[in-house]
Amino acid sequence: MSTNKEIDKQHGKGLTMKTPPIVSQQEWEAARQQLLVKEKVLTRSRDALAAERRRMPWLAVDKKYEFEGPKGKATLLDLFEGRPQLIVYRAFFEPGVFGWPGHACRGCSLGADQVGHLAHLNARGTTLVYASRAPQADIALLKARMGWEMPWYTMTDGFDKDFGVDEWHGHNVFFRDGDKVFRTYFINNRGDEAMGTVWSYLEITPLGRQETWEDSPVGYPQTPPYKWWNWHDNYGAEASPDPKWVDIITDPQQAAARRRAEEAKVS
Repeated sequence: MSTNKEIDKQHGKGLTMKTPPIVSQQEWEAARQQLLVKEKVLTRSRDALAAERRRMPWLAVDKKYEFEGPKGKATLLDLFEGRPQLIVYRAFFEPGVFGWPGHACRGCSLGADQVGHLAHLNARGTTLVYASRAPQADIALLKARMGWEMPWYTMTDGFDKDFGVDEWHGHNVFFRDGDKVFRTYFINNRGDEAMGTVWSYLEITPLGRQETWEDSPVGYPQTPPYKWWNWHDNYGAEASPDPKWVDIITDPQQAAARRRAEEAKVS
């Protein structure tokens, strides 16, 4: 158990820190704008990398793999749940792994805690699943204890070894064309650290965000940005919007004016 002194040391308390200078509002804004230029360069570079990723060659997956799921046996094709894109994260939860059987690997668990609501991924034709070697009964107990809702399968063959995740975690990405499955991308190590948001997942898929601003190969599905965004419980049946409200996503200026008008009525 850590002492207060040890905790203070871990968080910098009681230490002499060389902090940045304290400046005026004008100087602070100038520094922010200077850094913002570099941040935008990084964003554009990340977009270009994602565009290159969408043009990576595909690898046909001809071998048949079998998993155990909550409803029994499942093939790799079944894991897609009918959608064209699949992301499989190999999580370490099984005998011999630190924490077993009460916990999964601490790193994999930290990643699982970051996973956003899956409805947004599903709306873009993408399924995210976790896979381990633990039996389904143990997986069900773990998910209930930790509050995780992603589909989680048991590997029963050489899937982990064939796809580079028998000794270390990683995300494998697949695309389905009818009954044909292709491996399109793989990311692990520190690349896994950024995963969890709908954007981080979509940008490692072959179709990307599927928005019109993206640089994607000809014929790839694309729709206007923002328009497809929705509440996670409303993708199935679009509700009629209240005519008194303007969506901040599609018209921020008019939405702000409408909000001010409503606030004026209240006051």
